[in-house]
Amino acid sequence: MTGIADALEFDAIVVGAGLAGLAAAAELIAAGRRVAIVDQEPEGALGGQAWWSFGGLFLVDSPEQRRMGVKDSLELARQDWFASAGFDRPEDHWPREWAEAYLDFAAGEKRAWLHEMGVRWFPIVGWAERGGQTATAHGNSVPRFHITWGTGPGIVAPFEARVRAAAEAGLATIRSRHRVDELLVESGAVIGVRGAVLAPSSVERGVSSSRDTVGEFEFRAPAVVLTTGGIGGDHDLVRNSWPERLGAAPSELLSGVPASVDGRGLEIAQDAGARVINGDRMWHYVEGIANHSSVWPMHGIRILPGPSSLWLDPTGRRLPAPLFPGFDTLATLDHLTRNGHSHSWFVLTRKIVEKEFALSGSEQNPDLTGKDLRLLAKRVAPGAPAPVQAFVERGEDFVVADTLDDLIDGMQRLTPEHPIDRAQVEREVLARDREMDNEFTKDAQIHAIRNARKYRGDRLIRVATPHKLLDTKAGPLIAVKLHILTRKSLGGIETDLSSRALGTDGQPIPGLFAAGEVAGFGGGGVHGYRSLEGTFLGGCLFSGRIAGRAAADR
Repeated sequence: MTGIADALEFDAIVVGAGLAGLAAAAELIAAGRRVAIVDQEPEGALGGQAWWSFGGLFLVDSPEQRRMGVKDSLELARQDWFASAGFDRPEDHWPREWAEAYLDFAAGEKRAWLHEMGVRWFPIVGWAERGGQTATAHGNSVPRFHITWGTGPGIVAPFEARVRAAAEAGLATIRSRHRVDELLVESGAVIGVRGAVLAPSSVERGVSSSRDTVGEFEFRAPAVVLTTGGIGGDHDLVRNSWPERLGAAPSELLSGVPASVDGRGLEIAQDAGARVINGDRMWHYVEGIANHSSVWPMHGIRILPGPSSLWLDPTGRRLPAPLFPGFDTLATLDHLTRNGHSHSWFVLTRKIVEKEFALSGSEQNPDLTGKDLRLLAKRVAPGAPAPVQAFVERGEDFVVADTLDDLIDGMQRLTPEHPIDRAQVEREVLARDREMDNEFTKDAQIHAIRNARKYRGDRLIRVATPHKLLDTKAGPLIAVKLHILTRKSLGGIETDLSSRALGTDGQPIPGLFAAGEVAGFGGGGVHGYRSLEGTFLGGCLFSGRIAGRAAADR
């Protein structure tokens, strides 16, 4: 605990010390406001989920894109965003407004603003969520996924530094282990927070901390900014919010976020009169694998796949086009859950895993996170990156075999309760391999692989040279059991373009602001139904910045 140790009244209170909270606090500090940053986790957890992230940022028409030969524009990005979002509800008014504002930001000052703070990017731009349908359907038409040099910690660092410097100077206070349970409301305005002081905890970042209480607190301020995150760490909340359009909620889930991502801020805001919208919109990944060295409960890691792996459902049937690796997350989730599946399979080769498997998360990318050029150079060398190889050797979801028969045997041993149709798997693999004999093919995935290799970045480090799965020179064969992995809430507290929380009457609640995931990254759901990726960190930064500036004007 640092800063103004005994003060109970501030100019502003920021609830939540993740990236959105740090961004809001930094703006308030820059405006000369006395700020309290309140969070239920230990102080070592500053940065929240963002610290664990890969650090991907959505930028439009950046120098990095242009150097890679990518022609992008605000108009093309808007076409992709709105096609993906699929806004279709009356309550999408503010999310639409936020989408327009965020696109202007991503194509405008976002990069320069971060660059001035010292943030830098890996020169090869990634191509996430490729879509695979028509120009007016979901997906990024061009690569836009800019990996931060330093990954998630590199994004958090400049904002954390500003907050800590202000705390050392006595201009701000960081109140860790303070759990907000209630917003104080007087005459319809939010004028502070009340909650419990939790017992001190020395657990490592991400590890579940105790909820034992040792006292109570009450802080007052004319502005309260909620940045408490979503619901991905509470599987009961995820299942309760699961939309009928995606079929039954999966019986098995892994967690892509720590248990502290518990949705408490949403309930607290509603109790104070705020309107929460689009709670049925969510973003969960379908390429999750159990972490061999778990930090939090049911800890899953997402594979960031290239396009070459053969994707099968639990029975061994190939997923339909265009449900290829890295193309359409929500459509793949929809297909699996509507058919009653909570897992699926990648079938691939050693050659594919070496070139195409990346793992999401700062801790799984020590070269980028540690800014280690020597280690980074190994990405273009033969062999899988060390973190990927560790999963191949130690991960409970990996099967390695020299023959297809042995591979299927291993897959069945991993999932004895789900019979695999051996003949169907053989049929899918052999049929796919026959299509590799010619430069022309009717197989849409093979078209997609060849198209991907036209992009210099993919050809260099992301997409393997096309080959047959049963080519012994590319072996051994590998199968990976993929779980559904919770990650982001796309809905949240409805806010106007000043991040003011709106009540059920559509009017701003005086003194209450919301930013980051708890606000659907802006407006109560800036993404609509689907994300273009690289937009979660950016949404935290953008909405946090707006909330901080607006709260400073109170």
